[in-house]
Parts: sequence; structure tokens; C-alpha cells
Amino acid sequence: MKTARLFRLLVVLSIAGAASATGLWAQTAPAAPPPPVAGPGPAGAPAPAAPGRGQGGRGGFTPVQIGPSAPVPPEVAMQRPTASELAQMNAALKTFIDTNSSPAKDVLKKYEPLVMVEAPRLNTAATFTQTTQRQGPRHLGFVEIAKAGNIDLLLHGDSITDWWVQGDESKAVFDKYFGHIKTANFAIAGDTTQGVLWGLRNGEGQGFQPKAVMLMIGTNNSNSHTPPEIAEGIGAVVLELRRNFPAAKILLLAIFPRGVPGDAVRERLAEVNRLIARLDDQRNVFFLDIGPKFLDEKGVFLPNTFRPDNLHPVAGGYEIWGAAVKDKLAELMK
Repeated sequence: MKTARLFRLLVVLSIAGAASATGLWAQTAPAAPPPPVAGPGPAGAPAPAAPGRGQGGRGGFTPVQIGPSAPVPPEVAMQRPTASELAQMNAALKTFIDTNSSPAKDVLKKYEPLVMVEAPRLNTAATFTQTTQRQGPRHLGFVEIAKAGNIDLLLHGDSITDWWVQGDESKAVFDKYFGHIKTANFAIAGDTTQGVLWGLRNGEGQGFQPKAVMLMIGTNNSNSHTPPEIAEGIGAVVLELRRNFPAAKILLLAIFPRGVPGDAVRERLAEVNRLIARLDDQRNVFFLDIGPKFLDEKGVFLPNTFRPDNLHPVAGGYEIWGAAVKDKLAELMK
């Protein structure tokens, strides 16, 4: 085999191996949504989560068990080889290695296990998984609020949304923009896409029909999932919202920037946002990226807008947020 041809093939093999190693394959969506997962865990309020992190099964809570996969919209679904395709690829790669007579034959044989394409891992970001955040009184309280109904606007997500109604200054900003709307906030600090999915499937998405939903979720997935996996998880949440609230308009917010310019996590979240922008259909789902409004020309957070962790807004940041979405939400709720 000529050297140039061998080089091109090795490039292809390295890409395939990297995709497998990092989980860059989509889950196959089930033909029908799975049944509800088991009920909530034992009562007891979770301890406050560290900024941007989950609670990791702290004392008093049932260990997290990964739930069934959730359907994923085609707009964000990753390619995932079938079992037969995987077998076909690996058979061809093994034949190539076994019959190779180039100077690279010994190296190829030595690293044959690395060259083989592994089965894609389960994308846990797109599963109905009861996280520790969705165990105990907060989840049960949300279920009771949902049963009572009378909700026109649902807010959902993690601490970034949860903490908007905590603290006098931030709560005052919330009341300024949403006090006149029948609003429920089901966001929980530290939660992830899979936790939101579980909550919606297990009582938090039943009993009411909001006019609109404002969703931002995914930053807490960034330490354990790739951007394509997070995008699948967010897409699955959007599908579940559409399933539960078919008449509601969904304002899908880009994940806010975090860290400082050049941080790897900021780049990962930017990639997630580029992917989930595909979910905007201008009929039921409306994508909006207000992240740049929090940053100066160098990409640094404006003074008095975010905490020193460069992740959570303070009252000044919530003011920017409220002003940026009020008109769009008013339009969607007509």
C-alpha cells in the first residue's frame, strides 16, 4: 500500500477511535416514551450544592441509578452505529491490520485494540434519571404545585434559575419582571438534564398547561458529558416539555457563559449552544442567546452582574436577564 494511502486511512481510524472513546455517538431513541420511573426517594432536604456541582449522593439519599433513555430530536441526535455496522467496521479494520505489509504493520498490530471501534457509551444526559436534587421535599413540593395548576409560565433549570427567587435583591428583580404572571419555578441548584427529565416525567410535568416555558439547563453536565451529549440531553428535555405541554411556547435559553475567556468549559458550553440552536423552529421552540449581554468587549463579566465564581448571577445579572426576555415572553404568552 502506498504511504499516502496508508496515512489517509490511519487518519480515518484515529477519528473513529476518538469518537468512540469520547462517546460521540447518539443514542437510538426508543420507539415510544418509556413508562414513569420509580417514585421519589426518601424525604429530607438536600444540602446546598457547591456552585455548579451536583450533590453526589450525600447522606440520607438513595444512590442515583441511571434510568431509561429518553427520545432525542433529530436536530441534535448524534450518529450512532448499529451493532451490525460496528461489526462490519471492526472486521474490515482487523483484515486491514492482519494483511498489512507496510512499515507500520508492527505498530498497527501492537495497538490493534486501540484501533478497533468500541461500542458507543450510553449518553446518561439523555436519560430519565432521578438525581439527588430531585429526591425529597423539593420534588414533592413541585408535584403539589403542578397538581394545583394555575401556572402560566414555568421556569426550569438549575441553580442559575433556582437562585433567582432566593435573596431579597434577586427576588425583587424577579417580581419586577414576573410578579404579574402566574409563575412556577421548578429549577433546582446542582441539577442536570437527566434530573429535569425525570422530574417532568414524574409529576412535575402533569396537572397544568402553561402558556410558556423558559428553560436553561446543561451547565452541570459539562464535567461529565461532551457537548454533543449535553445537546442531546437538552433536546430530550425540549421533547418532554412538548409532550407534556403541547400548546406551550418554549423559550430555550443558551447556557450562560461561565469562567473567564479561554476557559475550556466556556468553549464547551459555546459548542453546546451552537448545537441546540438547531432546535429553534419559530413555532413551538424559540432559541435565545443573551450570554453576550453579561460580558464586556474582552469577554469578562460586567461588574456587579455575577458572583466571584463566574457562574451565578447576582441581582445586577438578573436585571439584565429579565430585561432581555420580558418582551419575548410577553409575545409567546399571548
